[in-house]
Amino acid sequence: MTDFTQFPKSGTIILAGATGELGFLIAGFVVRRGGSLKSLVRKGSDNARIPELRRLGAEIIEVDFNNVAELVKACSGGTCVVSALSGLRDVIVETQTRLLNAAVEAGVPRFIPSDYCIDYTKLPEGSNRNLDLRREFSTRLNNAPIAPTSILNGMFTDLLTGQAPVVLFKIKRVLYWGDADQPMDFTTTRDTAAYTAAAALDTTTPRFLRIAGEVATIRDIQTAATKATGEEFGTLRAGSLGFLGSMIKITRALSPKNDEVFPPWQGMQYLHNMLSGKPKLSPLENDRYPEIRWTLVREVLATKH
Repeated sequence: MTDFTQFPKSGTIILAGATGELGFLIAGFVVRRGGSLKSLVRKGSDNARIPELRRLGAEIIEVDFNNVAELVKACSGGTCVVSALSGLRDVIVETQTRLLNAAVEAGVPRFIPSDYCIDYTKLPEGSNRNLDLRREFSTRLNNAPIAPTSILNGMFTDLLTGQAPVVLFKIKRVLYWGDADQPMDFTTTRDTAAYTAAAALDTTTPRFLRIAGEVATIRDIQTAATKATGEEFGTLRAGSLGFLGSMIKITRALSPKNDEVFPPWQGMQYLHNMLSGKPKLSPLENDRYPEIRWTLVREVLATKH
């Protein structure tokens, strides 16, 4: 366990989305590093994590995220606004824009948006709906009089144990399309949160910080699954990337509703992006905070066994 008491107590972090999985972890790491924390929550929210945030030492500020004046008051005195909000255009673009405007008006010098993904700057528009929204907000952020820093971490490694249908534990296969030797970036939610907290309290961060708990190919994941379970895993190639692209179009067309944040076709888009190699993160800034120990794919897969 890392001893964060070695770090100086400095900075007041304004955190939006602290009741979500990633946000709650960020909150914990900010406090462990000695930072002051103000958690913005929706008025009237009875989320079970609010009392836990209070126990951590966070100041809970209930706000109407549609009211810029309330947001300005809530952001007052902050050294960095961190967004861990999740949603579609109304949240990623519109709500974050109001939060950004409030941060600027309150004089907050820095802003970390809710990116936490592959490098969307390298992807063509239309290849991923959720990342297109982040690109749209990024344009607004770049034009604001504030210092922005995006954390790009590839895919959350945790998804390999269930939500991302890549490691098929029942049949002992690793599913893929295209090239089994294409390097991809994976970082656990916890490691991403630890890095984000460090970046939030670091006044010298650049526009982008790219990290990967492990860079792994499909064959590397196959080896990791074998080691994690003690059972021999193989690979299963389902076709070309072009075939996967066709599957995405069909699945999206047949989807009963497209207002979910993570419908099946959205996950397929993300996997297609990663397997294409286009959004590969480079250069990696893993060593910026050397106290962080990165969790390997094998360690995450072992939790499933």
